[in-house]
Amino acid sequence: MNLKRTLVLLHLLFVVHLLHAQFNHFFENKTLRIDYFHSGTATKEFISLDQAYEEGVWAGSQTNLIDTLNLGKYLVKVFDGATNQLIYSRGYSNIYGEWETTEEAKNEVFRTFHESVLAPFPKKPVQVTIGKRDKWMHFQDIFSTVIDPASRFVNREKRGQEFKVTTLLENGPPHQKVDFLLLGDGYANSDLDKFRKDAERWKKVILETSPFKEHAKKINVRAIEVVSEDSGIDDPRKNVWKSTPLGTSYNSLDSQRYILTLENRAWRDIASAAPYDFIYILVNSTQYGGGGIYNQFATGMTGVQNPQMDWHVDYMFTHEFGHSFAGLGDEYYTSDVSYLEFYPAGVEPWEPNVTALVSKDRVKWESFMESGTPLPTQWAKAKFDSLEAIRATWNRSEPGYYEKWLGMRKQQDDLMKSSHHFGKVGAFEGAGYSSKGLYRPAVDCRMFSLSLTPFDPVCAAGIERVIRFYAE
Repeated sequence: MNLKRTLVLLHLLFVVHLLHAQFNHFFENKTLRIDYFHSGTATKEFISLDQAYEEGVWAGSQTNLIDTLNLGKYLVKVFDGATNQLIYSRGYSNIYGEWETTEEAKNEVFRTFHESVLAPFPKKPVQVTIGKRDKWMHFQDIFSTVIDPASRFVNREKRGQEFKVTTLLENGPPHQKVDFLLLGDGYANSDLDKFRKDAERWKKVILETSPFKEHAKKINVRAIEVVSEDSGIDDPRKNVWKSTPLGTSYNSLDSQRYILTLENRAWRDIASAAPYDFIYILVNSTQYGGGGIYNQFATGMTGVQNPQMDWHVDYMFTHEFGHSFAGLGDEYYTSDVSYLEFYPAGVEPWEPNVTALVSKDRVKWESFMESGTPLPTQWAKAKFDSLEAIRATWNRSEPGYYEKWLGMRKQQDDLMKSSHHFGKVGAFEGAGYSSKGLYRPAVDCRMFSLSLTPFDPVCAAGIERVIRFYAE
């Protein structure tokens, strides 16, 4: 047995050595950032190159260069120019991919978004393509360009040097760990102590939440103390406008609680001062809101207006990071969103925790299910929906709203716990903003209800898979 283990270990070390040799053959330990403009409507789509940049050390894995996660609506691929060999790829999503499902896009309003993709910095010319999933979930190329790393058209100016970078947790070199980078928006000079406390809270919450907790030694956490001219962020529906470096705002895609930034170049420039795999933007606000887009960034408020609801901050940290880190889909279906057809009928979603049950007798997470679990899996959906209908009639601004909300939440929690399949994996109808036709893995999960219930086994496995991909 010891000899067998020794041989296996030697084989793994040999494989890792070969993969590192491949990285060193094609790449330098630096980052290539490619900025582009993404334009169109719901029926037309165009990508045009803006600028290529040379940035700091490569934070990603030097061994897992080809994407095997199969996450995201888009896929960037890098080919060696001389041999046409695929040498790097990563899946990701973006704001355009969400916006194109809104009424504005359906009405053929033409919009342009600025976006970026990152790759290891090549030693020789490369071809870069961007693919998008078609209705069968296959990636089809929609953009291609050639980049010569020695070209004068690659910008080598140092950016993001104006703000202080701090290390909150360091377990090893960036390319061997998962690197989280925290940025702040809406923090004036007088708010920096608050930002430092908020950043420490984010780190504590993430590292105490499974399955991040079990992999804490594989994680680095850094923060950049971004100073804003004003405290707080934009809130267009209230005619509140703030001058902030990252440009975060409520009412993104015309959904009041959705916080995003359209200032891609601004936050990318600032983030370039530190190595990162995943970004979380801490927002200096007490109004409920946040957002998360896979392999782009997540956002969340850092305070609450009612002290009883302080745990909402911890929920937001983890829920939105579930989107941006592991590509997890929203499992709720009763809250208003701006999307008209986020998940087309009859198409299996790419998100690991949402299914359309296209195959009625099989589900993509069946390895987590007990034998004999029925598909779909029954739960007290009708009663749950009736409670949600009552809650929807309440006015958030009226006195006593939060006390009533907590009482309603307890009723719903008790109801879900009384379900025969509670705590088990199945296919429970109601997910992905749709009451009918989409299914989630568990009755309750951090991606389903506004609560601190744990990630269900399917979501937890999805998070672990990403951790291993970046840290091994």
